[in-house]
Amino acid sequence: MTDWTEKYRPSSLSEVRGNNKARDALRDWAQSWPEHKEAVVLHGAPGVGKTSAAHALANDMGWEVIELNASDQRTADVIERVAGEAAHSGSLTGSGRKLVILDEADNLHGTYDRGGAGAVTKLVKSAGQPVVLIANDYYEMSQGLRGATRDIEFRDVSKRSIVPVLRDLCRRENIDYDDEALDALAEKNAGDLRSVVNDLQALAEDDRTLREEDVVTGERDRTTGIFDFLDALIKEEGPEGALKASYDVEETPDDLLNWVDENMPKDYEGAELANAYDALAKADVWLGRVRATQNYSYWRYATDNITAGVAAAREGEKGGWTRYGPPSYWSKLGRTRGTRDTRDYVARRIAERAGCSMATARRELMPFLAAMTHHCKPRDLTVRMAAAYELEEKHVAYVTGSGESTNKVESIVADAEEMREEAMEAHTEGAFEGTLEDDLDDPTEIAVNGSDEEDEAPGEDAEPEEAEDDESDENQSGLGDFM
Repeated sequence: MTDWTEKYRPSSLSEVRGNNKARDALRDWAQSWPEHKEAVVLHGAPGVGKTSAAHALANDMGWEVIELNASDQRTADVIERVAGEAAHSGSLTGSGRKLVILDEADNLHGTYDRGGAGAVTKLVKSAGQPVVLIANDYYEMSQGLRGATRDIEFRDVSKRSIVPVLRDLCRRENIDYDDEALDALAEKNAGDLRSVVNDLQALAEDDRTLREEDVVTGERDRTTGIFDFLDALIKEEGPEGALKASYDVEETPDDLLNWVDENMPKDYEGAELANAYDALAKADVWLGRVRATQNYSYWRYATDNITAGVAAAREGEKGGWTRYGPPSYWSKLGRTRGTRDTRDYVARRIAERAGCSMATARRELMPFLAAMTHHCKPRDLTVRMAAAYELEEKHVAYVTGSGESTNKVESIVADAEEMREEAMEAHTEGAFEGTLEDDLDDPTEIAVNGSDEEDEAPGEDAEPEEAEDDESDENQSGLGDFM
């Protein structure tokens, strides 16, 4: 059976639903492209119509499409050969233009896409044809790539926009339906138009009559808050009820453990507290296995211990009102999701360069970098760090402890970007041999090893070692190679 998302893909931008503002901005970009010649990034959650809009635009403009998607090996030489050639050449028919579409532009990293990010940045800066990049997470793209492109955000498609699409599909496919069934489908897949179309097709395969009871909604009840859950777990529910209550909470097992660990001692004491902590310890073991193996089926065992295990440890009645609060562990990270995202971005970049896990990067390598670049001193080392890991102001501020909006941090990031561009230009002269990262030293190597091979034996004129309490930036041990 033909996939309905392909069968009914919009053939014109006027048929794109739910993102009128983004659709109009995309059309304006295309019509004015000869004047600005900028590439554009379409970013937003999966299933909101980014790729469909790009193809619909090409159809409206009469442009041929060259697409490089996630299934292709997007190394520097592949991008240069395929997308680069298309972007710099004319249409196959000799008239009109080509639209180069690169999907999953936020996943240009790691061994598989070795050198791809630099090649795409170079491409969008010099392309002679329109280029559209597709990304789910705009801020996972490199700073250089974001700085070289225009961005258009596609938002989640509202239920009000999804229901008319479902009605139209039912009409075209001769499906008899209840309005309540379409409402339930739209509610289940709030924001994701592609998923709701797939669900409708799956239901229609069994029966061409669609009723509300046919729609199995797996959506969680988002009205259940974490504080209601804590009340149920710690004071009210038995093991089974506590486990079922967790199904309605939008928290991962890792975060759920932190919430319970922080608030459980406010009501538990003595033996029940010890038994409850024993259950949390077992949950932490399972979560460790998830991190080590990336096997998320172990989450169920962690959740069993966090909920049923803690509830089973309770002795007697727990009444009254308790002031629950967010985990103090998070307060050390700024208590905000944004701070944790910043930390994880830096850890991910370090892990990719150092060939280690994110956990190792957070625990063992980031503290070294923080100490080595405290308050952006020495400056040259901080610039190299920002260049090596493609860090923005907020990332540099997080590692060094400096203010994000200070001129010092902004100038460091600007110099780092210039350093990366110079390294890329020098590297591309070699027909993309190796990678850009090979031209930039990894500060974590200095953090672990202390010095480069060139500095293994100091010469006769070497300066004597400074005392440990020397505050001079010029004489910090292990930093000479980056100064």
